[in-house]
Amino acid sequence: MAAKPKRCEVSVVGLICAALLSVSGLTTASELTWDDNGYVLYCPCMGRFGNQADHFLGSLAFAKALNRTLAVPPWIIYRHHAPPYTNVHIPYSEYFKLEPLKQYHRVVSLEDFMAHLAPTHWPLGQRTAYCFESAVQRSLDKKSCPMKDGNPFGPFWDHVGVDFEHSVPFSGLSFSSYYIPHWIKRFPPAEHPVLAMPGAPAQFPVLEEHISLQRYVVWADMMVEDGEKHISTLLPRPYVGIHLRIGSDWVSDQNACKLLQSGDAGPHFMASPQCVGYDRQTALPLTFTMCLPDLTEILRAVKLWVKKTKARSVYIATDSESHSADIERAFRGEVKVVNLRPDVAQLDLYILGQADHFIGNCVSSFSAFVKRERDVHDRPSSFFGMDYPGKKKKDEL
Repeated sequence: MAAKPKRCEVSVVGLICAALLSVSGLTTASELTWDDNGYVLYCPCMGRFGNQADHFLGSLAFAKALNRTLAVPPWIIYRHHAPPYTNVHIPYSEYFKLEPLKQYHRVVSLEDFMAHLAPTHWPLGQRTAYCFESAVQRSLDKKSCPMKDGNPFGPFWDHVGVDFEHSVPFSGLSFSSYYIPHWIKRFPPAEHPVLAMPGAPAQFPVLEEHISLQRYVVWADMMVEDGEKHISTLLPRPYVGIHLRIGSDWVSDQNACKLLQSGDAGPHFMASPQCVGYDRQTALPLTFTMCLPDLTEILRAVKLWVKKTKARSVYIATDSESHSADIERAFRGEVKVVNLRPDVAQLDLYILGQADHFIGNCVSSFSAFVKRERDVHDRPSSFFGMDYPGKKKKDEL
């Protein structure tokens, strides 16, 4: 009978603890066999968790299409504002279970791959990087893939323990399904057993055909336990969960949302296909309010869904101003308002995913993760500026 695993609290210290404990809990070499169909490795090096999650779904689909095993990378958590003041690399399995992914396709954690397979099958001196020719032009020698240039690329591969001795630049390919036969023909696994890339072999935002893969992203037991503990002690049901994406990069003079006002951005802007629709020809308008809701819109939407769901509490997840005092005043103290600001943002994601109703930000990939998970479980969601996703307001019909 297996020993009961040790546990770490979900906190900053817990992040480090969990990463360390995971080393002792990795798969043993005898449990792994080399896949002659090859492997896909990549750095989740674009953006924070929401973007990494979008890319993960696409990368999983890409590996399946090539019939290669995906070496699942750790999440990159940026801790430059708090100890340890650097990137933290958290194994996938600290937040989510690895086994459910195998219902869709073959996977192995990148940590297990490096510990048990790489020393024999991808040894030092034989580690090749693959990248677009355009990326090679950014390297110092104009010949090599810039796999470790800058942050987070360098710290990621250093954490994994990989230096690349060779580079294979390519062009005329993309990660869409159309090019899969070309990938297979150009890089047969017998000659190219490990495709290691500087970024995810996927598009952002996640393609519509890959959204359903969210069902294989299942929370780890530790996350469920911690999330349910907070819900049961802090949030009387029914509760409405909201995500306020109104940070400095959204609000400053150079912020993303101003591109909508200037006309420099159309309806497909960052993660907006989740609410305006994926078809560019029929996509609904994307408004400034949907991107950056003001307090009036926030209160309007929260009041609407609190009333509709008869909610007794509201949970606020945000990276900046929570407006919790304003929301409390709006309900004259009759509805409990909670803003945890947890050290681990994934706790916010879990709690939002379990809400009786969720109000997200249309262009945010953080909100998109919540929306996808809720869709898997048939839980209702809406967005600021769009009460019924995919439908025009009545006065626009």
